[in-house]
Amino acid sequence: MGLLKYNGGGDWYANPTSLPNLARFCNQQLGTHFATDYATVEVGSPDIYNYPFIHMTGHGNVVFSDDEAANLRNYLIAGGFLHIDDNYGIDPYVRVAMKKVFPELEFVELPFEHPIYHQKFNFPGGLPKIHEHDGKPAQGFGLLWEGRLVCFYSYECDLGDGWEDPEVHKDPAEKRQKALEMGANIISYVFKLT
Repeated sequence: MGLLKYNGGGDWYANPTSLPNLARFCNQQLGTHFATDYATVEVGSPDIYNYPFIHMTGHGNVVFSDDEAANLRNYLIAGGFLHIDDNYGIDPYVRVAMKKVFPELEFVELPFEHPIYHQKFNFPGGLPKIHEHDGKPAQGFGLLWEGRLVCFYSYECDLGDGWEDPEVHKDPAEKRQKALEMGANIISYVFKLT
C-alpha cells in the first residue's frame, strides 16, 4: 500500500493512522500480509510502480504537472489502482487533476450491484456514510480504462476517517467497522481475493 503525495497545497498526509489500521484489519479478515507502515509515493516517481494499490486523500487543492499526470496514467494503465477518498473538500480539485490524467474518461457512479460492494462484506446500498458534512449521500465513482476499474473514488463518505484510531474522530464502533469492511472490500476487489 502506498499513500499518494501530491502538490497544490492539499493535505495529502491527512488521516495518518488510517492505512495502518486498514492493513491490520485486512490481515485479520482477508488473510493478507500487509505491513502496517506504508510508503509515501510522489505522483511523478517511478516508485509508484512498486505499489499495486495507492491511496489518496485530503481536503483541498490537488495539482498534477504534465509529467506527474503522465506517470499516474501509465501506472494505472499498466495495472495499478488508485483509491481516492474525499476527506471533504477535495472533490472540485481532484476531478480537475484526474481529467488531466484521463482527459477521455469521466467518473461514473458505480451501481450498487458492482462487485466492489459485494466482496467479503455486503453493502447492498453502496458506500456506508461515515461522516455527515452537508447531507449529501455517499457515492462511489469509478474511472474505467478499457472496461477495468482503475480508480475508485469514495465521495461524501470519509472512509479514511473511519479507518483512523478510535480516539481521533470518536466515531461509534459500528461506523468504524463499516468503514474498515468497505476498505477491505476495495482491497479484496483490487487483489482479486474472492
